[in-house]
Formats: sequence, structure tokens, C-alpha cells
Amino acid sequence: MILDHAKSGISAALTKAFGSFADILRMWSQAQPDAIAMIDDTRDVAWAELIGEVERLAARLVETGLERGQAVAILGTSTVNYALVFLATVRAGGVAAPLTTSASPEQLKGMAKDSGARHLFIDAGKAAELGPDFMSEMIRVPLEDIDTWMAPHGSLAPAFEPAPSDPFNIIYSSGTTGIPKGIVHSHQMRWLQFASTAVSYLEAGLPVRTLTSTPLYSNTTMVGFLPALLAGGTMRVMGKFDCGRWLGHAQEDKTTLTMLVPVQYQRLMDYPGFDEYDLSSLILKYCTSAPFSPELKREVLSRMPGGLVEIYSMTEGGVVCLLQAHEFPDKLHTVGRPAPGSEMKVLDDEDNEVPPGTPGNLIGRSQTMMSGYKNRPDKTNEAQYVDAEGGAWMRMGDIGRVDEDGFVELVGRAKDMIISGGFNIYPSDLEAELEKEDDVVEAAVVGIASRAWGETPVGFVVLGENAREPQAILESVNARLGKTQRLSALYVIDEMPRSHIGKLLKSELREIAAAKIAGATL
Repeated sequence: MILDHAKSGISAALTKAFGSFADILRMWSQAQPDAIAMIDDTRDVAWAELIGEVERLAARLVETGLERGQAVAILGTSTVNYALVFLATVRAGGVAAPLTTSASPEQLKGMAKDSGARHLFIDAGKAAELGPDFMSEMIRVPLEDIDTWMAPHGSLAPAFEPAPSDPFNIIYSSGTTGIPKGIVHSHQMRWLQFASTAVSYLEAGLPVRTLTSTPLYSNTTMVGFLPALLAGGTMRVMGKFDCGRWLGHAQEDKTTLTMLVPVQYQRLMDYPGFDEYDLSSLILKYCTSAPFSPELKREVLSRMPGGLVEIYSMTEGGVVCLLQAHEFPDKLHTVGRPAPGSEMKVLDDEDNEVPPGTPGNLIGRSQTMMSGYKNRPDKTNEAQYVDAEGGAWMRMGDIGRVDEDGFVELVGRAKDMIISGGFNIYPSDLEAELEKEDDVVEAAVVGIASRAWGETPVGFVVLGENAREPQAILESVNARLGKTQRLSALYVIDEMPRSHIGKLLKSELREIAAAKIAGATL
């Protein structure tokens, strides 16, 4: 009865136009101090313990120089400790800056510098890989040893009341060979994005036991991470996705909510022992980050219990489309309709609106828009479309059309971006790396379908005289790329296919790559 009364009060707080994440978490710790809040392979943390450690970490951050609005860099595999540092940073008035583990050392240094972070929390694996001198000018704290670094038991951080415009986190874009852009989200944006989701869980009486298996540096993960905590639930953190372990956790924990990217759903469907596990507790499954084929959606719906919701948007914001796949089985070829509070337009290449049903460039806006790219107003402006009234819309980077029922069908991607394992890869970046090789006269990169990754990048090159073997060039280029960017194959071509006006025909390159991989004779 006491807990029910507390839930009612927390739900009322979550319905306000703005609020503090730290305040909501504190309310849950008082309402259910002994309930488990987070679990990983090494420890579990009850709600009272969670708040105690968040306060102690936040207090120590402030003691060691963290200022309001300053970033804290986090680098490593997802764990409870990682999540605690993220939450403590926000509680202290800082900005959580999780760094992509697959980035190169140069990219990591660039991201840390761009963020303005003074602190770096790093796990043992990355510390061993990068060495003791890596970013030694920062306050380096081993993620495994935060209990010895944090302030003494009972310590409280100085009061911090967030303003709506205060930065909450910086998410660095993946898949670029330069320094990734830092996407800044405000406290207001995150509140509008997730408080209402938590309320929907509470009002539905949904038991919130979520299984998180995508990295905490990914915006995708926030969909499972933050609403679950705002709803007073239990979150299991997986450091690395593995089908058998995921299924075991889902069965043993009686998982009710999860977020997976399409590649993970595909691997689960292909897993030999999948049907032996009891997943009957699943109530709602989410998917985002990459193209989700109608065939795979259909298989997931038929073999996994609970509803399936596909989310289409960007880390930067813009339109948010939702497809309740379990309610609209005839619309699985779409990404759903714009969610309440979202707007979308379809434009031609001259930024004129096109008639309904006509493919065009998607732009969108919603309540959940980024504040901008960190230190990059030029790139922020490039990413936006400003209408006649001065309103800012995000260019979604996709070509799509809207059907007669308002459902959005994606028909292509502007600039041929590749999404591999949920990570964005920009072909122009890989092409530039190929063309740094002295042997290469011209280069092109396309994405082809991959059962393991959803898509994978494949390169084509026109070579000069006395060139090395393609394998040597491939190894040289891949050595400079992040793990998620590496080319899976490199093919030599005599001449790039082009249109009569000289435009490179990447569609033909995809066909050539598919034929080569299938073993066909060109």
C-alpha cells in the first residue's frame, strides 16, 4: 500500500512538463530501498545502494573539479559501474560523454578534447589496449575501482537543480573516420523523451524488468535504460551481446522489456536453441537504428511473445515514427506513422514539398531535438532545414514516401549511408581512406546485405600501374579504420560505372558486389 501511494506520487511528478532525473531516482530509492535496480555479471545494486553510490560519485566529481555543464568521459564495456558513473555525472550537474569503444585512439582523444572533459572513467580492457599514457593528462579512474575512488559513505553531492536547457549528455556519432560529431541533448529533451514512457509503464501496471544488450554509448540504449529507471524498474546490463546468454537472462529474469537492433533479432532467430527458452514474460520489444526488413519483423512477431515497436528517428532528433508491428501486420514494409508531437515533410531536391505518395527527402521535427553539435555550429546548420517562419527541421538523410494511411515507407538513403550492426558508416570517409593509397586511382564504397551485420561495406578501386594486390591495400586501409567501419572486401574494377552525365552508379556496384559474393561470373 505504501509503495502504491509512492508510485502515484512519482507518476504525478513524471507528468510535469519538466523535472529532475535525480529527484525521480531518489523518490524510488525511498519507496523501494531493497528492490534491485541494476544487475550485471558481477554485481547487483538495490535502489538505496544505487542512490548512495550515485551521490558519493557525484560528490567526488565535484571535489575533483567538475563544473556545471562540464563533460565526464566514459570509455569501456557496459556494466553497472558504467551506468552509475553516467547517472552520477548528471546528478552532479555534469554532462555524460560516453565514448565509442570501437573508435581509434586518435578519435578517442579528439572526442575527449571536443567534450571538454577533465575526467576519464575507463575499464581495464580499454586501459590495457590503449596503455598507461593514453590521455594521462586527465583524471583517469578505473571503472572497476569506483568504490575506492568515490567519496565516503553517506556523502552527498552539492545541490543541483537542472535548467531545461542544461546539457544532459553528449552522444558521439559513429562511423566517421574523422573526429565524430558530438550530439548534445538537453535535460528538457531527455525529460520529454522518456518521462512519458515511464508514466505509460506505471499506468499500465507493467512490471519493468528490462534487458539491455546494446552499448551504453549508443543513443539506442537510452530507450531501454532511462525510462526503466524512471519507472522504478530493474535493468540488467549485458557487456556484449551473445544469443545464448541473452536468452538465458530473459528466461531467468522474466524480462518484460527489451531493445534490440535488427542484427540482434536476426541472430536470435537463427540461434539453434532459440525455441527451447521460455520468453513468455516479454510484453514489449523495441527496435531501432537500422533497416528492419518486413520478413524479419514477421518472423519476430511469430516467434517472440509480446508486442513489437519499431522506432524511426535520429540521434539528432527530427521526426519520430512508430510502428506497432503487432497491430499493423499489413504495414511491416513501413516504419510507421509520426508519433504525437512529431511533424514530417517530404521535399524534392530543391526543398519543395512533393505530392502525397511521391518519394522525396524526409525532414522532421519534434519535442526531442538535439541542442546542436558540440562546438560545430556549421554542421548544426547543415543538418537543419529552416522553413519560411524560421522553424528548424532536421534533414533525416532518408528518401521516403507517405502512403494513403500516413505510414512512412523508406525507399533509399541520401548519401548512401551504410548501417552495419546498428552503426552508421559513411562511404565518402572510407573512399577517402582508399584514395590515400598510392596504388589507387579511384575508389567507391557501397553497402551490401549481410546476415551477420545487416549491411557491410565493400570497396571498389581502379588501380594504377604496378599496384599491390588488393588484399594488401585492404589490410592497409582497414588498419586505419575503427572496428565497425572496416571494409569486408575490396574489388578491382577497370572503370567505374557512370551515367551519361558522369554520375557514379552505385546501384550497379552493389549488383557487381552481390554477384561476386555469390560466386557469379561477371
